[in-house]
Amino acid sequence: MVSEQLTILVTGGSNSSGIAVARAFTLAGHRVFTVGSDEARIKAAASQAGADVTPLVCDLSRLEAVRELASAIHGSAKRVDGVIHLVGGWRGAKGIEDQPDEDWTALEQSAITTLRNVSRVFYQDLESSPMGRFAMVSSTAVAAPTAGAATYAAAKAAAETWTLALADGFRRDQSGKPGNPSNPGNPENNDEPTEQHSAAVVFVVKSLLDAAMRKAHPERKFPGYTDVDDLATAAVGLFDKPAAELNGQRLLLAK
Repeated sequence: MVSEQLTILVTGGSNSSGIAVARAFTLAGHRVFTVGSDEARIKAAASQAGADVTPLVCDLSRLEAVRELASAIHGSAKRVDGVIHLVGGWRGAKGIEDQPDEDWTALEQSAITTLRNVSRVFYQDLESSPMGRFAMVSSTAVAAPTAGAATYAAAKAAAETWTLALADGFRRDQSGKPGNPSNPGNPENNDEPTEQHSAAVVFVVKSLLDAAMRKAHPERKFPGYTDVDDLATAAVGLFDKPAAELNGQRLLLAK
């Protein structure tokens, strides 16, 4: 178990998964910042997650806005040790021919651009943290895309690819450094490999499930769905496992 308090950023914090993840990290003793685009919604979500959760408002699709978000967080925290990226959305159609451009534009912004911006701005934080972790939520549709979900699956695939590239960045900056065989003991040797301590992972789910969905459809079994509380447990658990074991992994949470 992690003994020190870490600073965790939960993006997409207004939805049920964001509330569950923020609550789980708070209960584990960590400091949590949760981010949404609507002030009223993110404040309400933060209050549900825990009294100590700090709500912040940001349009994550704008790089400059994310930089301002980082400045605000750094004003009260040394760095961000973990980012749990829960921004996404769903768009579907009947088949290939009727995939609207509007759906691609929306998903490109929510699923891809937000992830690119957040990972670029907070990369140095996560790479310098002794326990840096980045996680996104993807879909089983990436491995088995359907014609109707073509836009959604393509956007998720792009987000996964970026996240795996982020994992390679951590590897190259840490355990993958070439080192200097002519002077391996020099403490000033910046090329000296270090133990892998940062990791980027992809959580793969069929779909997420919460209490409201169960209440609205008591007759349904929701086979293969992942409860948001199980996602939260998995997110907290990332900090209990070695970075070298996690980095670049696609972790299936679908039951």
